[in-house]
Amino acid sequence: MPHIKVKPFDTSIIKEDSSIKFIAKSNFGNDTVLVYKNSKELFIDIIKKSKEFLIKPNKVTKGSDITLIKDILEEFIKKYNLDVINSNINPKPNKPKSANEAFKGVEEFYNFKSNFKKIKLEVGFGSARHLLYRAKRESDTLFIGIEIHTPSINQLLKQINLQQLNNVWVVNYDARLLLEMLPSNILDTIYVHFPVPWDKKPHRRVISDFFVNEALRVLKKGSFLELRSDSQNYYEYSLKVFSNIKQSKFSVSKNIDIEVISKYEQRWRQMGKDIYTLSLESLEESEEKVLDIDFSFNELESINIPSVKKILEDDFFINFGKEYKMDNGFVLECSFGSFNIPEKKMLVVNGNKCYYLPSNPVKSLVNFKAHKKILEVLNG
Repeated sequence: MPHIKVKPFDTSIIKEDSSIKFIAKSNFGNDTVLVYKNSKELFIDIIKKSKEFLIKPNKVTKGSDITLIKDILEEFIKKYNLDVINSNINPKPNKPKSANEAFKGVEEFYNFKSNFKKIKLEVGFGSARHLLYRAKRESDTLFIGIEIHTPSINQLLKQINLQQLNNVWVVNYDARLLLEMLPSNILDTIYVHFPVPWDKKPHRRVISDFFVNEALRVLKKGSFLELRSDSQNYYEYSLKVFSNIKQSKFSVSKNIDIEVISKYEQRWRQMGKDIYTLSLESLEESEEKVLDIDFSFNELESINIPSVKKILEDDFFINFGKEYKMDNGFVLECSFGSFNIPEKKMLVVNGNKCYYLPSNPVKSLVNFKAHKKILEVLNG
């Protein structure tokens, strides 16, 4: 991430103005500054050492516009006449924006609509060979690729740009949570090809009763969830899950030929490994799902700094981090929600107001459960 190292200076020169919303100070001497620029709110940390100060974005800004962060740091240098020791904010040539248009945030799915004739979703696309093959041949179909592995995402975005595809969306998120946000009866196919088996941590598997039920809700009647795996354990586990699902039917195949295979499947076939395919069909239309989720703090009767640092529940966690004091409240680093894709936010208490920054959490049930617990903790 962009950062600068400067010679120590008196941070009291940083005052609230049109771009500085507030300055909060920790009990160990460091500061965090809420900066407003280009309609965005970002936290900038000032970490103080005897011979130098490190100025960098707080971890809650992960995923923010790098160019915007660099501009803010440049403004800090000029505005406060800072003596720079070193930095990594020298401008670099801008990357092409065309591929970035395919990269979508989860907020795009809150009121999701599409003009494409069909919509297909692939969970964990890996090398994206399968997704790209189909996207090139099915121009009337929107393909949504979900992946948490950053190098795979970057490679797919590069290929989208090179092949000039306009029917692929790329999402860096947990598919189990993203499905909750999709409207019912909207997908034509869900592909789950060669998910991580997680034999030692089965609770981390993509396939579960909850995931499969959500998949059937978002699939159109007569559409399919297609699972492929080279793992005997995963196959047997998924078979049990599929067998427990009502209002659906499934078929099982082994070592079938498909149009395109990954380099890993090719290697497994050469090794003589069996490849299992399970296809689960949705047999009925589902009722529309309404997510009644409110991340406000209106229910608070009092606001107390949490006395506990960590809370661990079956399906979510909360971790309260560094505290910063303000004249009329405090700021608290906070991670919570899903174990796989946690939220990282600043919890701001300013007077009698309490809110999340730089934005509200993603509208998922697990985040809402964590929020309700945070309300309890703040109430004392």
